[in-house]
Amino acid sequence: MTTIRTLIDDSAAALSTAGVHFGHGTTNAQDEASWLVLWSLGLPVDSDTSPDGAESVANQAVSDEQRGKLETLVTERIRSRKPAAYLTQQAWLQGVPFYIDERSIVPRSLIAELLADGSIDDWLSDKTRQVLDLCTGNGSLACLAAMAYPDVQVTGADLSADALAVARINVDQHGLQERVQLVQSDGMANARGPWDLIICNPPYVNAQSMASLPLEYQAEPVLALAGGQDGMDFVRGLILELPQRLNEDGVLVLEIGNERAYFEAAFPGLPVFWMDTSAGDDQVLLLTREALMHWSQEQPTQL
Repeated sequence: MTTIRTLIDDSAAALSTAGVHFGHGTTNAQDEASWLVLWSLGLPVDSDTSPDGAESVANQAVSDEQRGKLETLVTERIRSRKPAAYLTQQAWLQGVPFYIDERSIVPRSLIAELLADGSIDDWLSDKTRQVLDLCTGNGSLACLAAMAYPDVQVTGADLSADALAVARINVDQHGLQERVQLVQSDGMANARGPWDLIICNPPYVNAQSMASLPLEYQAEPVLALAGGQDGMDFVRGLILELPQRLNEDGVLVLEIGNERAYFEAAFPGLPVFWMDTSAGDDQVLLLTREALMHWSQEQPTQL
């Protein structure tokens, strides 16, 4: 008898042997295999698959047809090297499901953690009403911000019309049409604010890293990843515009991934708060308008 546990173990072995790369929702073969198996069987992706769990589905039998469907999915994952999220057209952030396809980067921003656990809240005020999700992609952070802060209005902005079409699906599926607006914008050109909170997961991958990206990342839109020679091209424009785009008590929450050294080289002495996330405390920063204004006044020339 073939069980769910057997399918997961066999799929994990196949993924490991093939040497696929993880990082789009899972970090290892076992977790990705669990996701693919549960999705293919129509079961909740957070189902207990442990061998001895009281509510575990591990020993549930599967049919030959179900096994065949799963094997086809795993084979496609290995053959195409596309992220699993593109094959299932579903990604999860903080337990919330979002539609995704190849028109947009797979959502995985660490900012989602900060929205969910309230880490940003102490920097906000009772006047926080206007929130911008810059480089919104599939709109997941815009939706999560609206869910986290019921009194705010959120604008999701992106240069890519394709990404915004995906974001529209998610805004509609979560019933947030009244509170989340989507605009096409090159930076903040069409999203001028002023804003109380800007969250941004921009393209920040430096040129050297772009040249060696695994195939799974190469399947994503280059526009959402490539940040120029040092990864800071988009961020430079953002920091330059920021004083005019934030309200007096405004705050920027910015994800820069593994590019802290490049960020600090581009903006020496800029006083930021590094936020604690599951990936460490050097991936996401918080910058207040007040700190930015003091720093800007001390600079001999504009950026």
